[in-house]
Amino acid sequence: MKKVKVFAPGTVANIGCGFDVMGLTLDGVGDVVAVTLYDDKDEFDRHASASGNAFVSTACTVSVKNNSKEKLPETAAKNVVTPAVSAMAEAFLEKSGSKEALYMEIEIIDKIRPGSGIGSSAASSAAAVYALNHLLGHPFSEVKLVDFAMEGERLISGTAHADNVGPAILGGIVFIRGYNPTDLIKLPVPDDFYCTVVHPHITVSTKEARDILPANVSRKDAIRQWGNVGGFVAGLLLDDMELLGRSVEDVIAEPYRKKFIPGYDALKSRLLEAGMLGVNIAGSGPSVFALSKSADMAEKGRKIMASHFSDQGVGFETYLTQIGMTGARIV
Repeated sequence: MKKVKVFAPGTVANIGCGFDVMGLTLDGVGDVVAVTLYDDKDEFDRHASASGNAFVSTACTVSVKNNSKEKLPETAAKNVVTPAVSAMAEAFLEKSGSKEALYMEIEIIDKIRPGSGIGSSAASSAAAVYALNHLLGHPFSEVKLVDFAMEGERLISGTAHADNVGPAILGGIVFIRGYNPTDLIKLPVPDDFYCTVVHPHITVSTKEARDILPANVSRKDAIRQWGNVGGFVAGLLLDDMELLGRSVEDVIAEPYRKKFIPGYDALKSRLLEAGMLGVNIAGSGPSVFALSKSADMAEKGRKIMASHFSDQGVGFETYLTQIGMTGARIV
């Protein structure tokens, strides 16, 4: 058997304006996943401690063991890591010409709280495919790993999107120019660029947050959103933090998703008045993020966030990090 342990970071998807096409990496916040690849079925049956919940296909057998503090699905078939590694197993057998199925156990060691809005499902999927790719001898590129990890997003939300798994694997700030094929661009990150996130203890499923969105948007809103995406990318390229901050505006999802977050408008106003560059909903929510250009300003934002949800009587965690430059990695 072969085993490796991988950390994959949490992420902030959309970054306000970039719905499904942009995400950034948080530094030091994420999931730790161990993958054991067995030589054959007999070895798997002897050693895989969670084999009783295994998912079985022609390409692989996958068991998932949860040793984290979070409650996760009890069967492998319902865990986001399974469709991700299953897709990789199918591609590996086709690429290698082998007819021997893969047998593996995936152990979730540390876990971002599910439904937090900072890429909880993406981090596990990203870590699992990164680990399996290492155990198989690196047959796939990072972009292909993103494709595989997106299958976990499809399971949890109904849609395969890369705005979380992209930065979870590549690190930094990632722009997804398009899908089919997946076209990823890693954007430059300014020095002293910070992200503060508050996660209120409110569960909002990704599917629920996607279902609340309108099926169509007006031309006016579409044009405004395109302008903000362009402004954000230009702000990074020109190192123009004020332009970047002005562009963290979302007219597509924020007006609908903010209803899940107690006192969202008041919180956003307080943070912007305090000097944050931009404020918006992290991914599908309920987490809220604020971008700033110094550690002191980021800490100021954290205190405002903590005060807001304390006043609301809602439990919460806060995270204050620089933008993480490294994605999934062996630990």
